[in-house]
Amino acid sequence: MAEDSGWYLAMGSKSVGPMSLPQLQQRLCGGSGMNTLVYGPGVSEWTEAKHIAAVAEGVGPNAAPPPPPSARRADEIDYEIFGEEMQYVEITLDPNEMVLAEAGAMMYMDPAITMETVFGDPSKQDTGLLGKFMSAGKRILTGESLFMTTFTNSGSQRAAVAFASPYPGKVVPMHLDLLGSELICQKDAFLCAARGIQIGIAFQKRIGVGLFGGEGFIMQRLTGDGIALVHAGGTLMRRSLQAGETLKLDTGCLVALSPSVDYDIQFVGGIKNTIFGGEGLFFATLTGPGEIWCQSLPFSRLAGRILANAPRSGGSKGEGSILGGLGRMLDGDND
Repeated sequence: MAEDSGWYLAMGSKSVGPMSLPQLQQRLCGGSGMNTLVYGPGVSEWTEAKHIAAVAEGVGPNAAPPPPPSARRADEIDYEIFGEEMQYVEITLDPNEMVLAEAGAMMYMDPAITMETVFGDPSKQDTGLLGKFMSAGKRILTGESLFMTTFTNSGSQRAAVAFASPYPGKVVPMHLDLLGSELICQKDAFLCAARGIQIGIAFQKRIGVGLFGGEGFIMQRLTGDGIALVHAGGTLMRRSLQAGETLKLDTGCLVALSPSVDYDIQFVGGIKNTIFGGEGLFFATLTGPGEIWCQSLPFSRLAGRILANAPRSGGSKGEGSILGGLGRMLDGDND
């Protein structure tokens, strides 16, 4: 349903979102209150939550209470996503709050933000030298840098830091506290997360999946009870699979999945399909129950198209002109 996504709530002069309807209702239950201004599908202007039936029906005396504040380990960061196809996310931190990110992802930050490069997983810096080497080794296995970067608000007021997507696509907020505190994602999907989120590795137990599944034997495992932001290429699709329900997809289009989802591969079948179908030898098969996220433009596909159309040996493909290189010379465009 369209009403289940695209919701925002007002916090001071800023809007927080987008988020799903259940996520909005949980925030309202968690302290924002029904007098908070919200905006979303079917709402023409900022309106108090108590006046929107779709929002109010899930928030009331019988609504489940939020977990005790002391039980939460991750920082409660606020975020806002900007842009359409080349997005960036601005994280607003309270004093002493921290966000961790992949090296090189930062776009800008306020003067009160302190940046520090950390060896290994920032959430495991108290495990000693051996623990740091082990966490760094896990990052090497996933193809990431040995180092991560932390950004801490060292001031006395709220401050912001922003992170940009590495290629065209969507920045996707993952509320791990609403997703069972664990998520498996492709190796290069992670962008940034609140302090308290742990970035580990998930091994593919099936040899076939590791060799032909498109993601290799190792994927990233995000655990914790806070917010992590991941990046997907092109347009994102989220789907809930029921128990026993199976979906076939291109092996490169998988972004993330719940640990309860069974991930396997299946031979395409047929000589013509295999040789001329253009989809490779295998499909990825995902079997529920659980949530999956898919992307319409894997980076490997984007890079392959760019490489296929790049000039070779200093020449040009001359696209858009029947005469090709000769046309460029006649036009005076021969740089």
